[in-house]
Amino acid sequence: MLYTFEGTVKEVMETQTWDSGFKKREIVITSDDKFPQDVKFEFLKDSTLTLDNVNVGDEVIINFSIRGNEYKGKYYVNLNGQTIDVKGAAATTKTKKIETVIPDHSSDDDIPF
Repeated sequence: MLYTFEGTVKEVMETQTWDSGFKKREIVITSDDKFPQDVKFEFLKDSTLTLDNVNVGDEVIINFSIRGNEYKGKYYVNLNGQTIDVKGAAATTKTKKIETVIPDHSSDDDIPF
């Protein structure tokens, strides 16, 4: 089951890689609530690449799953990021408008070709 969380990127950590080839990258998002919370999410394996275009200060929407396990009588919970979308990313893309000007030759006596 996927959950959604919205907030502002506080920190993007470096990718951690183990000898087995397993990769993990963590990100901290600050909620926009009345009492803001800093929540850490982890992206695993190839999904670590999705954080390459995310910067501190970006407003994001993250879809994640909750994973839990028990180890030696202690319980652990991880929030595994699945996707992350930067709000307004399409709006920040710069485009250049090309304007075509067709000269008015109606008063010229010359043939237009």
